[in-house]
Amino acid sequence: MKRLAVLLFALIAIPAFAQSAAHKASGVVVRTDQAASKVTIKHGPVPDLKWPGMTMTFVAQDKALLQKLKPGQKIDFEFVQEGRDYVVTSVK
Repeated sequence: MKRLAVLLFALIAIPAFAQSAAHKASGVVVRTDQAASKVTIKHGPVPDLKWPGMTMTFVAQDKALLQKLKPGQKIDFEFVQEGRDYVVTSVK
């Protein structure tokens, strides 16, 4: 019974931990939506997620990040997965 409890904990905890890992990418800002706290980025491949380059919309962790971004701007950014959302945590 104890082994079963440990196994169940591992099955629950490991995916939650993996989702909080930060991923890095480079791309170009397509548009920002200040009201929804979102930014659309055309980014290159993200090898650790096995993603090809694509255009996708991210949630901004902090609205202040969006104020620095303009369409056409090249950026390096970090993001994490929170549930079904991908959240930009930093931009350079």
